[in-house]
Amino acid sequence: MRNEMNIQFSSLSQNESFARVTVASFIAQLDPTMDELTEIKTVVSEAVTNAIIHGYENNPSGTVYISVIMEEDGFIDMTIRDEGVGIGDVEEARQPLYTSKPELERSGMGFTIMENFMDEVEVSSQPGTGTTVRLKKHLTNSKALCN
Repeated sequence: MRNEMNIQFSSLSQNESFARVTVASFIAQLDPTMDELTEIKTVVSEAVTNAIIHGYENNPSGTVYISVIMEEDGFIDMTIRDEGVGIGDVEEARQPLYTSKPELERSGMGFTIMENFMDEVEVSSQPGTGTTVRLKKHLTNSKALCN
C-alpha cells in the first residue's frame, strides 16, 4: 500500500516550521525512530529554507511545493520544489560551505546535511525555472501502512 501527501504554501520563512511539522506528522504513521524523525524534519527545514531564501530570495509571493510518498516497506520519497531563480551550477551549490548569500551569514551546509541524513538526494535546477530537491530514505523499523 502506498500513501501520498501534497501541500503547497507561500514562501514565507514562518512556514518552514509548518512544513517540518506537517511532514513529520504524516511520516509518523510508519513509526520511525526519534533519530529518523529528527533527520527528516531537519532535511525538510533545510530544503524549504533554501527554496525561500535562495529560490525566491525572500519574496513572499512564491509558492513552495512538497510531495511525500510512503511505501508500506518504510520507503519515503519526498520532493520539495520551488519555481524561483534556480541554481546555475548545482554541483558547486552542493559543495560544503558554499553559499550564494554570504551576506546573510548562511552556513552553506544545507545540501551536505541533506546528503548525510538521507539515503539519496537528487537536485535538479535551471536558472529562471526553479529547483526540485528529491530526498529518499528507508526507515529501519517502520510499521506497515496497512496496520
